[in-house]
Amino acid sequence: MNITVIGTGYVGLVSGVCYARLGHQVICVDKEPGKIALLNAGGIPIYEPGLKELAEAGREAGKLSFTTNLQDAVKRSEFIILAVGTPSLPSGAANLAYIEQAAMEVAAAMDGYKMIAVKSTVPVGTNERLAELIRSRSDQPFDSISLPEFLREGSAIQDTLYPDRIVIGADSKHAADKLVELHRPLTEHMIVTDIRSAEMIKYASNAFLATKISFINEIANICEKVGADVTEVAYGMGCDSRIGSSFLKAGIGYGGSCFPKDTSALIQIAGNVDYEFKLLRSVVEVNQDQRFNIIRKLKMIFGGELAGKRIAVWGLAFKPNTDDVRDSPALDIIQYLADNGVQVTAYDPIAAPNFKSLLNREGIVWCGDAASAAKDADALCLLTEWEEFGSFDLALLQRLMKRPILIDGRNVFKEEHLLGTDFVYYSVGRPSLNQGVKEQMPVLQFHS
Repeated sequence: MNITVIGTGYVGLVSGVCYARLGHQVICVDKEPGKIALLNAGGIPIYEPGLKELAEAGREAGKLSFTTNLQDAVKRSEFIILAVGTPSLPSGAANLAYIEQAAMEVAAAMDGYKMIAVKSTVPVGTNERLAELIRSRSDQPFDSISLPEFLREGSAIQDTLYPDRIVIGADSKHAADKLVELHRPLTEHMIVTDIRSAEMIKYASNAFLATKISFINEIANICEKVGADVTEVAYGMGCDSRIGSSFLKAGIGYGGSCFPKDTSALIQIAGNVDYEFKLLRSVVEVNQDQRFNIIRKLKMIFGGELAGKRIAVWGLAFKPNTDDVRDSPALDIIQYLADNGVQVTAYDPIAAPNFKSLLNREGIVWCGDAASAAKDADALCLLTEWEEFGSFDLALLQRLMKRPILIDGRNVFKEEHLLGTDFVYYSVGRPSLNQGVKEQMPVLQFHS
């Protein structure tokens, strides 16, 4: 099949590269000449493990190309995928200006029947709205399709080539059958439904996963107070097939480009139809507050006075194996520390340049490796669970630091890692490891 993918962000670029991997002829389109020049030169504008190698293979096989010429790409393809950004507006609603503009440009370029699929995450009813825009600007036949993505940054290639399911929303049997045929090499588990339900499946899925994260973080906070271990609690919960073990890892909350944006958008969608989504509002509130547990623990350690301290931060990306820092918990944490007179020494294996573009100010020292960030620090906060942090020699770390204080916001280290060190260690929901906290556990009172 000849495929055009409009947008070369995470979703568009990964999707285009993987369709080419399946043997289809793929053209990826983007408005930014610099990005297209980089892609044509063999570069990749985002960090995603395996993507560069797969893109190079597609280009060498003649199956993958990159261009700014949307009109030519649309004319040469029967299947058009819209994968442009839908960032949040101040209200929390999705900004549809970019995808509407892309739809109008597709309409102007159409010279025959096209299947037009929306992979961008969009509010319910957007596909119909886009279809009306296209009809108002073109008399060419087309079918509208909702084709939501379920990619995780850092494992997007794996998620595309080995998906849990493919969701296809279509009103046309012809288009649905063509999309089923296109994706059959990936999985037999395909859900063909109406367009509005497909749009809602995406939002509902992300909202539920965000809810699991906020729920286990609330449980972790209780575990710290009653002396339970959240890792054991999560394991026991996850063994129940009705619950499952995924997204039950306690930490400092979710970030990135999907969960924050999609939860806010779904709250707005509900509000637009006069429904208050109380549960999801609480999920967002819990997640925002969870990152500040790092600050609360630092204040407890230093008696409320942080000014003048040197605090090391390991990890700036919202998760490992990505350079994405959008809504990363590290942004709020470092901003607070710098605002309160702390000298922050920060390190991330990949994400520092993107982080600096959002927060580059006095009080932050950018370090080239983990050891440099930790040197002479009064405390170290681990905010992203990069593999190199978990394998760092803690005896060496103790010698580097001014004070052996480690706040592990991702529960990377285990008790055996700390043996033989003098670290005062704080984790999330594991009070048995939290030296200096465990003696504060209350005596539980039971009343008949």
